[in-house]
Amino acid sequence: MSHVLPLANGLRTDHPVPGLPFVDDSHLPLDQGPEAIEAVGRNQGEGMWGRFDPNRAHGGWRAFTTDPLAHTLGWAVRHHPEHGRTVLLVRDNDTSSLHMQWDGEPLLFRAGGYWWNGETWFRPGQVWDQVAEEFERRTARMAVTVSAADMLDGRANPARAYVGKVATFDPDAARPDNWLDHLALWAQHHQEQDDARPLQRCVVDISSPELTGAQLIGAPEMAERGGINASTLRAYISRGNSEVPLPQAVVGGRDQWARAVVDDWVESRKRSYQGVGEAMSAGDRDALSPGAAEVRDRFAADFQHTLFDRPDVRKRWVLRHRNKESVEQVATELAWSVAASLDRIIPAQDLGRVVRGAVLRDLGDYAEEAKAKESWFLLNLTPAVGKMLVWFIRHFPSDAYTAIGEIQREAHSTWGVPAADTLRVLRRDLSLDRGKLTEQQRATYFALLEPHEGTA
Repeated sequence: MSHVLPLANGLRTDHPVPGLPFVDDSHLPLDQGPEAIEAVGRNQGEGMWGRFDPNRAHGGWRAFTTDPLAHTLGWAVRHHPEHGRTVLLVRDNDTSSLHMQWDGEPLLFRAGGYWWNGETWFRPGQVWDQVAEEFERRTARMAVTVSAADMLDGRANPARAYVGKVATFDPDAARPDNWLDHLALWAQHHQEQDDARPLQRCVVDISSPELTGAQLIGAPEMAERGGINASTLRAYISRGNSEVPLPQAVVGGRDQWARAVVDDWVESRKRSYQGVGEAMSAGDRDALSPGAAEVRDRFAADFQHTLFDRPDVRKRWVLRHRNKESVEQVATELAWSVAASLDRIIPAQDLGRVVRGAVLRDLGDYAEEAKAKESWFLLNLTPAVGKMLVWFIRHFPSDAYTAIGEIQREAHSTWGVPAADTLRVLRRDLSLDRGKLTEQQRATYFALLEPHEGTA
């Protein structure tokens, strides 16, 4: 998911984003509920769209719509029954991404991805929890919520500010330097609303020791911590790589990141698909995994024996004997050595038990329904399991034969599935993986598995 950078605050937001201008949102039916916001853009014209979803777990809702006056822009709204609402103007193609990021607990984002759930501030989600299937929640250290009342100390002058119009809004225009004046003007409009949320409860920013100047670092140090060149990191950032966290501040025109955020980023890189591979290949001369390195060393010895220790092969390297036919013969012998050693690369018997368990798990998902409807043809394999079974049959047909026999036996003893019906289901699902087993191969192989007449 890409990072979303909001362009402006809606004038009726309860939680202004620091630094962003305020834009008039009076043409949006914010007080009429999420359905009304969705209806502004949904199916209203080419290039327009809208959607709303309830946040059932924690209350409230979220909605977005293309702006009816400027179709390149859109509005995103997050509403909570206790903590009020956030109204943001974004690029229209960013509305759905922000809508997804607001799913669940996040109510608002600050400081490059720090997020608040109404009680606690968390750092940007980066380290993936495979069990929970979400990013780990890492609490920001000693975080304090900064409200609008905290920031308005009486020195800001609303007369020096303005409220923008969406029809003339320039997304690329510089942000206002006198933002506190704009915040003061927003506060005046905000307090004129019915049931206005107290300024003490209008969240503007986060304060944390993690975000102090002493805890911020630039791209060179961040790249060094991540084990990459600074130029590589800048290339990632310029391409909008979502795995690189947003900066927490811009100092002197340069992006700065919190050390705690960078540490999480480094950890996430180590736990990534590529990072795990690099960790396991550490020390190998070709950066191969331990298993791949073992295969390389094993066949390097076999090839050396074939190419050098056998006189009948070695003589083919004499220049007058070196031709395409000789090279093809040597290549064929080397390839045969690999193919004939497949069982030394992959433990076929252990793989057979794994495939058997996966097939039975898939069949078990449908077994009760199939039994109730007296239709074993409702049994089914997922595509991944089907492809793995085809691969097993093609590479280890004898071991696969044993595994399928055990599948037939267990399906019969567990759910009462006749062996012939189990076989028909497997053959049917494997026929969908065309190009791997020919029809003739499939017919020949499964004929060997057919139970004798009269057996279950």
